Amino acid sequence: MISLLLILLPLLTGLAAFFIKDEKLVRTWAVLTSFATLTIAILSLCCMNDTKSLNYHCEWLPSLGASFSLKMDGVAQLLCLLNTIAYPLVFIAGWDKTYKNAKNFFALMLLAQAGIMGVFLAADALLFYFFWELALIPMYFLCSQWGGEKRVAVTFKFFIYTFIGSLLMLISILYLYGQTPDHSFSIESFYNLKLTSKQQSIPFWLMFVAFAVKMPIFPVHTWQPDTYEQAPTSTTMILSGVMVKMGVFGLIRWLFPILSTASFVWGDVITLIAIIGMIYASLIALRQDDLKRLVAYSSIAHIGLLCAGMFTQNASGMQGVMIQMFSHGINIIGLWIVVDWIERKTGTRKMSELGGLAQKAPALTIFFVIIALANIALPLTNAFVGEFLIFNGLLGSFTLYNVWYTVLAGVCIILGAAYTLRMIRKVAYGEVNELTANVSDISINGKLALGIIVVLILAAGIYPQPILDLTSGSTDSLVDKFDILRKALLK
Repeated sequence: MISLLLILLPLLTGLAAFFIKDEKLVRTWAVLTSFATLTIAILSLCCMNDTKSLNYHCEWLPSLGASFSLKMDGVAQLLCLLNTIAYPLVFIAGWDKTYKNAKNFFALMLLAQAGIMGVFLAADALLFYFFWELALIPMYFLCSQWGGEKRVAVTFKFFIYTFIGSLLMLISILYLYGQTPDHSFSIESFYNLKLTSKQQSIPFWLMFVAFAVKMPIFPVHTWQPDTYEQAPTSTTMILSGVMVKMGVFGLIRWLFPILSTASFVWGDVITLIAIIGMIYASLIALRQDDLKRLVAYSSIAHIGLLCAGMFTQNASGMQGVMIQMFSHGINIIGLWIVVDWIERKTGTRKMSELGGLAQKAPALTIFFVIIALANIALPLTNAFVGEFLIFNGLLGSFTLYNVWYTVLAGVCIILGAAYTLRMIRKVAYGEVNELTANVSDISINGKLALGIIVVLILAAGIYPQPILDLTSGSTDSLVDKFDILRKALLK
C-alpha cells in the first residue's frame, strides 16, 4: 500500500496544483507535498520486511493479462528515496525564483515525480511502459515552455530520442509477452521465460537501446547536453539526478533477470562502448567553457561508469552501482544548484568570464568545492565508495580484457580531476572582475539545500553500509543468477 501512496500523492497533488492561481501558495503546496512524499519513503524503510505493507496489486486489464501491480524491493526503495529527497532540494533551492504560469510549472513537476515513482515500482511490464511514458510527457512540456532560446528544437530532439527508445522497448515487451505461457505482462511471468540465446538477442538490444537513451550513454547521448543547457535548471536537476536512473533501474529490474544469457554474451561489447563513452565525454568536458555543458558531459562520463559496473556482473561491481546511483543523483543536483545560482547572480555561465567568487561568496565556495570534489570521488565522500567498488568489480570481472577495461576507465579519473579542478580554479579563485565584484553570498534557502547535500555526501562516504544492506537482496539474486549462467556456459 505504501508503494501506491508514493505514486498517488504527487499525482493527485500535482493535478490539484493546476487550480492554485497564487504563485506563493502553489510553491508552498509543492514543497509541502514533496516533504509528505519524502516522509512516506522514509516510512517504507521501516517496513523493509513487510511486503504486504510495501507492495500493491489489483486487476487492471485482465483480458490482456495486465495488472496494476507494484513491487518495492531494495533497489526500488533506494531510488524512491532519491526521488523524494531530490524534489524538496530542488524546490527549496529555487524558492526565490519566479515562473511564468507557476501553477502549471509546479503541477508538471509533481506529475513527473509520480511518473518516475511508477517506473521504479511497476511489477507489470505494460504498467512499467505506461509510467515510462507518463514521466516523459511532463518533462517535454517543462522543457518546451520554460526552457532557453533554443528550447523548441532541443526539446523536439529530446522527444524524438526518447520516443524512439520507448517504441523499441514496447516492441521488446510485446515479443516477450508473446513468449509467456500464460500471456501475462506480470514480471514473474517474464522472469520465468526460458529463451535460448538466439531468442534473447533481438529483444535484448531493443530494450538495451531504450534504457541507454534514457541514461544516456555513448553513442545515443547527443540529446543530453543540449537539453540540460536549455531546460529550466529545476527540470535539469530532476532529469540528471533522478530520471537518468530510470535507465539504470531498467537494466537491473527488467533486462538482466529476463535476458540474462544475452546480457552475459554481449557484456564485453557494451562495457567497451561504455568506457569509450566515458573517455569521449571526459575529453569534451575538459574543453568546455560553459558550466552547464561541462556538468552535462561529466554526468555522461559517470553514467558510463555505472553501465560498465553493471556489466561486470559480480558482487563488487553491482554493489558499487547501487551506491553510485544514489551518490550521483545527490552530487549532480548540488552542482546544478551552484551553477544556477552563479548564472542568476552574474548573468553568465562561462568560466572564462568568472573568477574570485571565493572572496565574495565564501559559503557558496565551501559547498561548491566539497560537492565538486565528491563528484570526482575524493576519499570520505559518497562517490569514492561507489567508484572504488565498481573499479574493483571491473578488475575482477570474468573477461579477458578486465585489466584493459580497468586501465581505460581509470584514465577518466585523471580527466575528471583535471576538468573539475580547472572549473573550481576558474570560478572560485583568481581576481574579482566586473561580473563578480557585486555578488553577494548564497541565500539561506540555498545554504539549507546545499548543507543537506553535503551532509548526505559525507554520511554516505563515511558509512555506506545502510545502502549496501538495503540493496543486498537484489544484488545477491542477480549475482547468483549470473554465476549459475556463467558455469553453465563455460561447461
